[in-house]
Amino acid sequence: MRDKMNNVQIGVDYYPEHWDESMWEADISLMKETGVKVVRVGEFAWSRLEPAEAVYDFAWLDRSLDLMARYGLQVVIGTPTATPPRWLTTAYPDVLPVFADGRTFHPGVRHHRCYNSRSLRLFGARITAELARRYAGHPAVIGWQTDNEFGMLDCHCDACNEAFRAWVRAKYDSLAALNAAWGTVVWSGEYGTWEELTVPYGGSPHQNPSLLLDYQRFQWDAVVSFQQEQIDLIRQYCPEHFITHNFHSYPQRLDQYAVGAALDVASFDYYPNTSPLKQETTPYSGALSLDVTRGIKRRNFWIMEQLSGSPGCWMPMWRTPHPGMIRAYVWQAIARGADTVVHFRWRSAVAGAEQFWHGLIDHSNVPGRRFAEFAGLCGEVNELSERLKGSVLQHEVAILHSHEQKVALDIQPQAEGFDYYENIKLVHRSLTKLGIGCDVIHAGEPLDGYKLVIAPSLYVLDEPLAAQLEAFAAAGGTLLLTPRTGVKNPDNLCVMSPLPGLLSRAAGVTVAEYDPVGRETHALVDGEGRTYACSQWCDLLTPDTAEPVAWYGDDFFAGIPAVTANRFGAGQVYYFGTFAEESYWTALLARLAGEQELQRFAGLPDGVQATVRRGPGGRFLFLLNLNRVTQTVTLPAGYRRALGGGEVPAGELALAPFGVEILELPE
Repeated sequence: MRDKMNNVQIGVDYYPEHWDESMWEADISLMKETGVKVVRVGEFAWSRLEPAEAVYDFAWLDRSLDLMARYGLQVVIGTPTATPPRWLTTAYPDVLPVFADGRTFHPGVRHHRCYNSRSLRLFGARITAELARRYAGHPAVIGWQTDNEFGMLDCHCDACNEAFRAWVRAKYDSLAALNAAWGTVVWSGEYGTWEELTVPYGGSPHQNPSLLLDYQRFQWDAVVSFQQEQIDLIRQYCPEHFITHNFHSYPQRLDQYAVGAALDVASFDYYPNTSPLKQETTPYSGALSLDVTRGIKRRNFWIMEQLSGSPGCWMPMWRTPHPGMIRAYVWQAIARGADTVVHFRWRSAVAGAEQFWHGLIDHSNVPGRRFAEFAGLCGEVNELSERLKGSVLQHEVAILHSHEQKVALDIQPQAEGFDYYENIKLVHRSLTKLGIGCDVIHAGEPLDGYKLVIAPSLYVLDEPLAAQLEAFAAAGGTLLLTPRTGVKNPDNLCVMSPLPGLLSRAAGVTVAEYDPVGRETHALVDGEGRTYACSQWCDLLTPDTAEPVAWYGDDFFAGIPAVTANRFGAGQVYYFGTFAEESYWTALLARLAGEQELQRFAGLPDGVQATVRRGPGGRFLFLLNLNRVTQTVTLPAGYRRALGGGEVPAGELALAPFGVEILELPE
């Protein structure tokens, strides 16, 4: 059944335990009639599945899944370990995480579980095994979601303390090696016995940065280990089912690449901001989130929760989705590699904290405008499903992304306003506006097939990654580096060599001095005399073999090179000593696109995005107007509409607010 994870289809999240059983068949019948293909269930239902220790009640889930099978719906079951029941946390309080200040994370919300708790591991594995055994052969079940929205808990409980000590000891072997790697001589922090080593109690951000980075790495490994126990059990009993996890809320400290490694497919919970005030940024930050998700496995993905109505729980309610927004943002997800899009949720909850995180059907239980839009969307996706199956995105540009860089930069903020992920957003937004497709991949992944690689702030840099990037440029690729590259080694210690450290030879430049200018705005002047704004950081560059292409225009460093380009082997390396405004990136990337003949759809107005999926069913150009106003694009040739058929002539094509066009491209 793993092939079913590649179907292009629409689904819903449904909680049969929340509704009177008399409602189930009407709901499931309407799902079928509307064109829904897949349903996620169970991820928060532990107390109903196991109401007391070792007392299981699957009868209600049996009946609901049997109904779904009768109506031809496919089911993904979520393991319920994100919400341990009260009998478990009462009898086994080691399940509950402990904050840095000693307070306990009590039940009542969710995610109140320590990944290293022996009791959680025991009972979590037990409920996972019981579910997997029972539903291995159920005709509706096709896959599993592990837990729900893993995140960093920063737990300081006794189990984490013991596990962290063991993790560090396994990594460094001796106290001498540990003290050297972490530089513990500073502030008399040297360890004399292993018992002195603890998690970073107190939560101060000014503790040893090497300790803090390794503590993050330790937590990543704990999540991976916790999830792997579930994966092993599911694969034991359900070898034909696929396994996914629903990542959420980028940027994340959690290492999604490590958590995603053992999954069959990655998933994302996608809630584009509905506010008109966010209209300029939401389409682009959303596009980045989707590209990040595709990069977790470097293949197509699922959306496990998609915007269905006004969100509200963790914050005051947002605006209700504008007409066409639900449909447009689903097509945006599909255009960027989502195969299945599952909507949260079928009906708005009448109880609990998320009562006002609205579903497709409101509390009235009367389907309205949003549901009608959803029904039309289901019809469109089902119309194109077979033709889109197996289609993928193929790009010539990659942005390197690393949770390790983000965490290290968060531990020691470099300047006011310096934000690793926001700087990635700016570059990705420039590419998207230029109509240039881009992959966002884990730093260190193979770079075959890319012409242009952008490597933002490789603050923690090791020799293998530096060698890989050198080889990429030497073989003919274009590499773009940004400030704070090569500052630290993997132990989070500063490198005693001129920056950009291990990449100085490839960049052909050294940093003579730097100025953390923060939120101040300074002038950047290019070779044509055009002036742009720059901020956050100013490296004062001394070219060696590189050529300056932009200079600072003010302050004591006026006239000093700010951006350089270096021929390196058959390729070239750009070094940015500062963070330039978007228009500078747009101008530079447009020039590079022309020089390297990058595939692109030029001339996109603000808020309009273009992507191409190609596969056995053909090549499809997605044009999406993610605005509340009509926008016009210019088609270089005539095309045929994939949705509904009909010809679209060359020339101007008007896209209505939240309008979508899917055009067939010639092979």
